[in-house]
Amino acid sequence: MRVKILSRNPSEFRRETKKDIQKVPRNYDPSLHPFEAPREYTRALNAAKLERVFAKPFVGSLDGHSEGVHCLCKHPKQLSTLLSGAYDGELKLWNLPRRECTRSIQAHDGFVRGICCHPNGEYFFSCGDDKIIKQWSMASPTDGQEEPVNSIVGKHIFQSIDHHWKNNMFATAGETVDIWDEERSSPVRTFTWGVDSIGSVKFNPVETHLLGATAQDRSIILYDMRGANPLRKVILKLRSNTIAWNPMEAFIFTAANEDYNLYTFDMRNLSEPLNVHMDHVSAVLDVDYSPTGKEFVSGSYDKTIRIFSVDKSHSREIYHTKRMQRVVCVKWSSDNKYLLSGSDEMNIRVWKAKASEKLGALQLREKAAFNYNEKLKEKFAHHPHVKRIIRHRHIPRPVYTAAIEHRTIKYSQKRKEANRRAHSKAGAVPYVGERKKSVVGERK
Repeated sequence: MRVKILSRNPSEFRRETKKDIQKVPRNYDPSLHPFEAPREYTRALNAAKLERVFAKPFVGSLDGHSEGVHCLCKHPKQLSTLLSGAYDGELKLWNLPRRECTRSIQAHDGFVRGICCHPNGEYFFSCGDDKIIKQWSMASPTDGQEEPVNSIVGKHIFQSIDHHWKNNMFATAGETVDIWDEERSSPVRTFTWGVDSIGSVKFNPVETHLLGATAQDRSIILYDMRGANPLRKVILKLRSNTIAWNPMEAFIFTAANEDYNLYTFDMRNLSEPLNVHMDHVSAVLDVDYSPTGKEFVSGSYDKTIRIFSVDKSHSREIYHTKRMQRVVCVKWSSDNKYLLSGSDEMNIRVWKAKASEKLGALQLREKAAFNYNEKLKEKFAHHPHVKRIIRHRHIPRPVYTAAIEHRTIKYSQKRKEANRRAHSKAGAVPYVGERKKSVVGERK
């Protein structure tokens, strides 16, 4: 005789905290829940309110520099290590979990213009106003004397430096774009295209032989290390300060511009940008992508940090503090959880990528509640009350008044153009899209 025994997993009907309280199974038949939509709307409204209540993005600051922070660099292998360079030529290595400086190096005379790490993380490079590229070991010296492993004297001031993602090569920007081999004291290749100087240079993390640079003549130039000449150039109305490549899409990059906007381009078609990201009220100085490639962070001269989605024109988040001055450099951590910003008032700040996210380990019930609330906010995102709460931000008064002024200026320009078109011959005043207005020309 065969006996069948019914068995159930205790986790299906027993709670985690109080074992004497059992779960109540839910019947999802819609006829049994006539008030489901109003109930879920109330929960979405409460979830949106609680998100703003718990939105505390500032994590901490790294104090130690005696001058403004000019550049930041992430360690390619360690989440806990950060490198920073200041206006007085000082380099510092930071331990992020403990928020303390582990090494301090007087590296250059004048500004530290750029820092980059080798992909294996064993050493790093720096360049400055003294026309010298220095290679440093990541390990602390045993004798206490901070001396570079190697030094290369250049012919001009280097404005930026970036390392190849795979090979033992790095690129510098100055009067020209130079490609260097780590074992040689002279560049293996030099690119020029009739510009005064190059402001920044960045290697593509996917197609590693490609690199992009921003020039003082308002152009963005693309290079291929396998060729002898630059590939393409796009000229904008104002100068771009730097670019950032999308780590997930090989041909997409975003440029931080002086006209308060950021422009996302596809390098295969530079006639117009894919998207124009607005909201800043002053020049955008730096930009960096998240590891997922879906978002990027920008730092501006208006003393704020904004987080943009790649496919959205307006920012989803703005970070600021009373003491933070002009934001010169920003980085997105490799674990996609934190943002790092360096500013003029000698401070490096650590922020959460999601302002209301809870730090530390989450229990299963917390994860389930968080996912449920996210889906509710997504479902009711277009309802007026939920939308107003989700979008509401407290911003500094100078930023608020400047944003109103810029909206007034844009509205006035559009109204003037519409009046000219209405009182002119047909076709005399053609309509030009917002994306095409920023691009002056393209050269190959």
